[in-house]
Amino acid sequence: MDYQKEYIKELEYLKHTKKVLETEIEEEIQLIAERRKKVISSRRQMWQETVHFSTDFTKMTEVNQYLMEVNAQTSSYTHPLKRVEKYRKALDTPYFGRIDFLESGNDIREKIYIGLCNIIDSQTRDIVVYDWRAPISSIFYQYELGEAHYLSPVGPITGEVSLKRQYKIKKSDLKYFFDCSIQITDEILQEVLSHNSSLKMKNIVESIQKEQDRVIRDTESELLLVQGVAGSGKTSIALHRIAYLMYQGLNSQVKAQNIIIVSPNRTFSKYISGVLPELGEENVIQITFEDYALGILQEKGKIEGKTSQIEKLINSCAPEELSIKKAGVEFKGSPTFVEIIKRFIKYYEHHAVSFADLYYDGKILMTRQELKNLFLRNEIGFPIIKRLKRIEKIIYSRIHPLRKRRLEKIKKLVETMEGHELEIKAFSRLLMLKQAKVFQSRLRKITEVDYFALYKMLFNERNIFQKISQGLSLPDNVEQIIAVTRDNLNKGHIFYEDCAPLLYLKLQLEGSDSFTDIKQVVIDEAQDYSPLQYEIFKNLFINASFTVLGDIHQTIGENNDKILYDQIIQILQKKKSLKLELTKSYRSSWEITNYSQQILAKGLNFEAVQRHGEKPTISEVKTTDELDRKISNYAQMCLTEGFESLAILSKTRQEAKDLHDRLKEHLDDVKLIISSEEEYEKGITIMPIYLAKGLEFDGVVVANANKEQFSTEQDRNLLYIACTRALHRLVLCYLGIKSPFL
Repeated sequence: MDYQKEYIKELEYLKHTKKVLETEIEEEIQLIAERRKKVISSRRQMWQETVHFSTDFTKMTEVNQYLMEVNAQTSSYTHPLKRVEKYRKALDTPYFGRIDFLESGNDIREKIYIGLCNIIDSQTRDIVVYDWRAPISSIFYQYELGEAHYLSPVGPITGEVSLKRQYKIKKSDLKYFFDCSIQITDEILQEVLSHNSSLKMKNIVESIQKEQDRVIRDTESELLLVQGVAGSGKTSIALHRIAYLMYQGLNSQVKAQNIIIVSPNRTFSKYISGVLPELGEENVIQITFEDYALGILQEKGKIEGKTSQIEKLINSCAPEELSIKKAGVEFKGSPTFVEIIKRFIKYYEHHAVSFADLYYDGKILMTRQELKNLFLRNEIGFPIIKRLKRIEKIIYSRIHPLRKRRLEKIKKLVETMEGHELEIKAFSRLLMLKQAKVFQSRLRKITEVDYFALYKMLFNERNIFQKISQGLSLPDNVEQIIAVTRDNLNKGHIFYEDCAPLLYLKLQLEGSDSFTDIKQVVIDEAQDYSPLQYEIFKNLFINASFTVLGDIHQTIGENNDKILYDQIIQILQKKKSLKLELTKSYRSSWEITNYSQQILAKGLNFEAVQRHGEKPTISEVKTTDELDRKISNYAQMCLTEGFESLAILSKTRQEAKDLHDRLKEHLDDVKLIISSEEEYEKGITIMPIYLAKGLEFDGVVVANANKEQFSTEQDRNLLYIACTRALHRLVLCYLGIKSPFL
């Protein structure tokens, strides 16, 4: 009876909420129609009352005034359009939770309904539903029944939670509700987790956990570092954090254009692109380090892509070549190499800039020593290029009076040489042009610096490298690294591991003003970036706070140590840094999560969500034909069971190609992804493991987990990444001897 009574009350409130939404939508539509008329009228008036082209400044000012009015009218028209879109989305599921909260010192217990956005009755000004990001909504995620508090704009508010309720509403229909005394109960969580994977990452506002909410709502830390196990929701949390910061940004002026996501690859960028619009926010800028590097360095030579670098690191190439490659990648991204570049710049400043006495029109403008002294005088810490450009301005300011005097001399000469004025003018002009070209050529040698040529010098001039690296710990095979890099650069080829040093050198020489408006940077897959790359992020985003999320156990490489997070803190040097750890995995079933943990063979602080399913299957095959049949049968079985996505994961790109060529004879519409630019689609997809990072699938087949393929510590991490992509089913096939990690 109690449930029925409450059910009737809840139906009434849902009906009221729906009516408020429908009324608000209707009013906004009327407002849109009125403002649309004003926009059209303003544009027509501007067209009729102003000139369409003119060089008259007064008339152009008049056009600008009309244009400002049109822009203002257009803006007032688009805002209600966005509200209508938001309210229409809310009609499907207006809210998902409720708390009853009695504020200390008050007698009235408030019913706080929580949904994707604020819903306010414009007639009564009552808040019908609170946005999940509102300060009071944090109680829903952070507290059980009993005492609770939240931080309001006017300070801390304390009180008591007497009821905590969750709802399942679909298409404005109340399916069920239940009361709970713990944080986001298993009923809702299990339902969310039991769904099939989707083409795009979805929002998780209904199931945000207490430890996740702490990450989302942190506004005090200028550097927030999150180490999270696979499936702990790191990326989703980061996106909800962005939405939260934009919500808070109504006061702090943080908008979509002030936030940037450094994403691991384009496939991943497309996968996460739907979350912020779902949450009612604009998408923010997304970049990949690779795209940024290619955009700047492409004119310098042929650049090895990140995928090609990974392929070389995980392929079984010649042991010596692999050893040099791995050592080079680690060395060129290390704090040691950062120090080498800094010392090299210092060396260049004092010993390699080509200062010489500068003459113009037979007069000395600056001596070599004056130029050098002016250059080295750097109290405000200007980079080299800016200091040289400053010198260039000073020099040209000294040329101007000399040039003026020369022109006066020519004028006097012309006055005395009647009948030859044109010849004298022409000859003098040619003489001055030639003199200017010679002078500009000499000046360019002093004031222009090619960062690529400097980087080549570092490897070509062995004595310089030896001098500036004294006292530093270098790799045992540093001579081979230098030789291979020198040969590669001299051929016009750039290894991917040389991209970061080149960018860092360029930034140190020139400085950067490209991202000064960025206030928040989110770096995902933090473990895949080197200390040198974090130095670049520090130089690029000089005014930003950072949210850095990663899992060291998903490093593609052998250097998977939490010391990286301490290095990041040391590099970025923010006033307040906070390290958090997420240890609970929500993606996979309990059986898959625990099996994945065993692969790492480490005593991790690791907890699997209690959602049970089938145990992972380890399947031995004798031949390639049997392997193909096994994979094909499993794929068909998954689709028959209603799963919508299956990933067949290989170690390398070539293996993925070979599998696709063989399996397309057995499976219809099997897709192949071997590039980070391709978009993931539902169905059956074959791809290398490293491209599956961050994605999830209903089922996963590891194509050949044998000893030959997976035997090193790096291979262990790859196998762990592969297994943790699976939500419901996991099969590992092997041909020959199985991997020691299985």
